[in-house]
Amino acid sequence: MAHYFITGGAGFLGINLTRYLLARGHRVTCYDIAEFDYEDCKNQVNKVIGDIRNVEKLTTSMKNIDVVIHTAAALPLYKPADIYSTDLDGTRNVLEAAHRNGIRRAIHISSTAVYGIPDHHPLLENDRLHGVGPYGICKVKAEEICIEYRAKGMVVPIIRPKSFIGPERLGVFALLYDWAKDKRGFPMIGNGKNRYQLLDVEDLCDAIYLCATLPDATVNDVFNIGAKEFTTMGEDYQAVLDKAGFGKKVVGLPAEPIIWMLRILEALKLSPLYKWVYETASKDSFVSIEKAERVLGYKPKFSNKQALVRNYDWYLASLHKFEGSSGVSHRVPWKQGILGLAKLFF
Repeated sequence: MAHYFITGGAGFLGINLTRYLLARGHRVTCYDIAEFDYEDCKNQVNKVIGDIRNVEKLTTSMKNIDVVIHTAAALPLYKPADIYSTDLDGTRNVLEAAHRNGIRRAIHISSTAVYGIPDHHPLLENDRLHGVGPYGICKVKAEEICIEYRAKGMVVPIIRPKSFIGPERLGVFALLYDWAKDKRGFPMIGNGKNRYQLLDVEDLCDAIYLCATLPDATVNDVFNIGAKEFTTMGEDYQAVLDKAGFGKKVVGLPAEPIIWMLRILEALKLSPLYKWVYETASKDSFVSIEKAERVLGYKPKFSNKQALVRNYDWYLASLHKFEGSSGVSHRVPWKQGILGLAKLFF
């Protein structure tokens, strides 16, 4: 079976990919700056503590690897300098290390953030790219690096997933789950009638695996990945409040004044929400997955509602593991800041 090398292997997507690949009999090397601390499979994985900004360490660590999956990234809440050095320099280093080792296929996990704040839907793979903020800008430029390495003979599938959720995912979604658990309603920027596509991490793993196993000519391309079934943001988020069972509702708020307030709170570092989240939360946001369905045979299993409720069930079952912790990654709840006080009014 194949030997996979996962950058960011200790992160939310990394652990889900690791479990997915191990279940199919593959070998996995996890490369991450953080410790791989998952008791269920840590003894089945080759663990390397390393930074993707270190090309020599990457090169040494990729010996005898068949496929690289590049998931590591500095997220939007990181400092701009760290985003640039990790998401740009790090991506080049990963592909360079793979190239030095003669590894033909490296799958790059990009983001629909490359489309910026769009003016039409659904978004297609050949639409204009316009990153918002350091994270979005770097995601666009990282894709350009992937194209450079295709020109060197590598097969570099680029996957643009919608916001994905599932076991181990916290981050901004922990706000919704925390408020639902505590018998609160949930505020929504705008009236909640916009359509905002999500993605279950298991469906994302399916798409990545298709890109890892199908023929070179099929996968050496760009693919949007998201849920096939989704309704409005208000309806989809309401599914979590209904699952909580306290009769609470999603509450729509006027978008413009709320966005201005969040801009001020972000500048004062009193809110965990960053521009790309609150500027798009009241707008439609969905991509066409037709190309992935047609070319890859991608068949998502989970709707938005199913993915959100599945993630909420995991959150409740795992609460004892992370209660009291916070940070800026997807694996821990984000600090709620002043939004924690707002919860009292819902």
